[in-house]
Amino acid sequence: MRTLLLLSLLSGLPALSTDMYLPAIPTLQALWGISLAEANLSVVAFFVCFSFFLLVHGPLSDRVGRKPVLAWGLGVYVAGCFVCALADSIGVLIAGRVAQAMGAAAAAALSLALAKDLYSGLARQKVLAYIGVIMPLCPMIAPMIGGELLLVMSWRGIFLCQGLTGLLVLGGCLALEEPLTSFTRGGVGPVLRRYGVLFGNTRFILLNFALTFMGLGYFGFVAGSSSIYISGFGVSEQVYGFLFGLNGFAIMAGSFVSARLSATIAARSLLRCSLLGMVAASMVLAATGGPSPTAVALCMFGITVFYGMSRPVSNHLLLELVEQDVGAAAALMTFSLFVWGAVAMLVISLNWDSKAAMLGWLGLLGAAVPLCAVLAMRRLAPGPACEED
Repeated sequence: MRTLLLLSLLSGLPALSTDMYLPAIPTLQALWGISLAEANLSVVAFFVCFSFFLLVHGPLSDRVGRKPVLAWGLGVYVAGCFVCALADSIGVLIAGRVAQAMGAAAAAALSLALAKDLYSGLARQKVLAYIGVIMPLCPMIAPMIGGELLLVMSWRGIFLCQGLTGLLVLGGCLALEEPLTSFTRGGVGPVLRRYGVLFGNTRFILLNFALTFMGLGYFGFVAGSSSIYISGFGVSEQVYGFLFGLNGFAIMAGSFVSARLSATIAARSLLRCSLLGMVAASMVLAATGGPSPTAVALCMFGITVFYGMSRPVSNHLLLELVEQDVGAAAALMTFSLFVWGAVAMLVISLNWDSKAAMLGWLGLLGAAVPLCAVLAMRRLAPGPACEED
């Protein structure tokens, strides 16, 4: 039970690091006299650095062991939390967020690796199922926690709480015995060459490029939601936390529906239906511009629930195209997702007449590109990514 709790905290640490302080962004804008785009650099910088270090920590842990990488990463994470708590400018805050990202990437990269190291058979399936629930649960509750903390302390207290959580997780990791008994050899060169081999798999690379567009609407919402709800509609931080949390619930619901339908509906058909659902919800938001908080919440719930449905299917279809270097492929898939997420965050931070409408356009682009790619790849080359209906 203690190990399961530790793995859950490791998998949820990135979401807690990002979403927990979103309710405080308008406060930081007013305090330091900065624009939303400047404030959101602290979010974007986290995602960019987090994505890069995902590619580093996985193979590094195979080389030197899980515990050293986790201990180093979580130590840097805790230090970054305290830098953020003491920040007196957006530049210092961004520096702290970069340190947080480096450490959170170690937690995210190794949570699944530890599950494979420490469990086998049915026990591992159950553990991975629990982690699958924790991953979307953290984005759902983190803004709520942040909003409640703002009632009793300043925004700095949010980062102090994150640092204490990091120390708790670090203590749990230090108590673990090193699960690896054999280690890979070589330096940076062999690792980079494995990624080179992966890039030779053209169908995987092209389909991965297209499918990672799916997160544009969701990640745009992560960065723009506080401006839309708090600054635009004037809702409280606590109501914002609830409205934001609905999207975490939507991802959980979409993933659950996907799991139930996968036994009776072909993967390609299920992916196509979920992408069409994203198109419909995005078109409504783009056309109406979200005239009220309820309208935005309902449209985003639709976008996010269909996004949750598409994620397991798209990951399955991509991995079916990979025979070797599965770990590198999984790292590249996650990396690509967060890079496009950072792009969406930058876009939504610009001075649009209606940020809600722009979220709709991002969601529409994020659904249309992969939908066209899946249909095109089916016509050009039947294979695992193009199952029969």
